[in-house]
Amino acid sequence: MATKGTQILTLTGLRFDANLGILEQEKTAPQPIQVDAELNLGTQPLLPRDDDITHVLDYRKVRRIIIDECTAEHVNLLESLIGKLASRLMQLPGVLGVRVKIAKLEIFDDCEVAIRVETGQWS
Repeated sequence: MATKGTQILTLTGLRFDANLGILEQEKTAPQPIQVDAELNLGTQPLLPRDDDITHVLDYRKVRRIIIDECTAEHVNLLESLIGKLASRLMQLPGVLGVRVKIAKLEIFDDCEVAIRVETGQWS
């Protein structure tokens, strides 16, 4: 019987406004973005050693970091923002790999624009 497995913490569809972009309207007002993130926590016991939140990566903390990193200051490039966010998430204890996608939801009328970054271990 299996006692361990690879654990991936996932946040999907996190929407909020961020100061991002090079266009005039982007510099004067925040715009809605959506962030999806996956954090590879590697091999973990199928059951935590106890039922205590302090012994696992608290997804509330991950959500707060995503929002804080993306709203800290105006950033011109989506590439800069996603790089900062991926680096910050990789610093969390136990995180072996990060996949993150940031989408600008209203930059065009006919599509969303997004960048996805994968870093760390994903084997």
